Amino acid sequence: MRRREFITLLGSAAAAWPIAARAQRGERGRRVGALVPLAADDPESQRRVTAFVQGLQELGWTDGRNVHIEKRWTAGDADRMRRYAAELVAMGPDVILGSGGTVVAALLEATRSVPIVFTLTPDPVGAGFVASLSRPGGNATGFTGFEYSVGAKWLELLKEIAPRVMRAAILRDTTTPQGVGLFAVIRSAASALSMELRPIGLRDADEIERGITAFAREGGGGLVVTASGAAIVHRDLIVSLAARLKLPAVYFQNYFVHAGGLLSYGADSVDPHRQAAKYVDRILKGEKPADLPVQASTKYELVINLKTAKALGLDVPPTLLARADEVIE
Repeated sequence: MRRREFITLLGSAAAAWPIAARAQRGERGRRVGALVPLAADDPESQRRVTAFVQGLQELGWTDGRNVHIEKRWTAGDADRMRRYAAELVAMGPDVILGSGGTVVAALLEATRSVPIVFTLTPDPVGAGFVASLSRPGGNATGFTGFEYSVGAKWLELLKEIAPRVMRAAILRDTTTPQGVGLFAVIRSAASALSMELRPIGLRDADEIERGITAFAREGGGGLVVTASGAAIVHRDLIVSLAARLKLPAVYFQNYFVHAGGLLSYGADSVDPHRQAAKYVDRILKGEKPADLPVQASTKYELVINLKTAKALGLDVPPTLLARADEVIE
């Protein structure tokens, strides 16, 4: 056999390998990837993955029996996120769950063919993940986390619970679309509230501690912690700094308040992963992400920690308490 014929034959065989692998998997089970931006031992990470696995079980998919779920946790590390995204894609999965916008970006860098179901992803159209919410058009679809307009709500809540606050430090991840988009909305709202803003990055623990400590020295301030994987990874540090430096703070998720934070307003971070299992089920049964509309979160929860409010010397307005979905005493 001549060399050119051999290379052609080898190329044809290689192209057939993924098809053969999928056929074999169809006989013994399907393969699903899951990429999570948090650490494996993070309670929030475990809640998300557990909800997803339970959602699949309710639909007849049991890990280790008729489906194999490959999980990867990145602990907020961007390099690890890209590496694990490529690793999962190389396994030839039937579909991959991407928890959060930074994860989806890494997955779409690695593949434009393997189906992706995302959760907690703001503005997927603006980020270029889908063509439209009703007709995604590509290999990704899923569930958004919030609208950027919620940024103005966070600032309003800070002013409502701590009326004397005239300055707000905005903790944001400038490497993500939501970090930029949310800050733009908050800046627009600041003038109406006569508030001065100070952006603080979330690159690492040192940057967070330096930024918040320097901001607190000037007095009269509070914090708004915007949505990002980095904020979740460093949440214990942020909550402890706010307590030690006597800074009222508004967070984007309730687990910050359960950890001792003052107030949060945001969509449920766990249920979308259970809902994502339904889209994964439909894709495993032959539907395409391009035809499954992106769904938005519809329920937002306001959570207040009265113990923290007391430690900060704040009297929570009765009107705010009446609107709360959960009050921690």
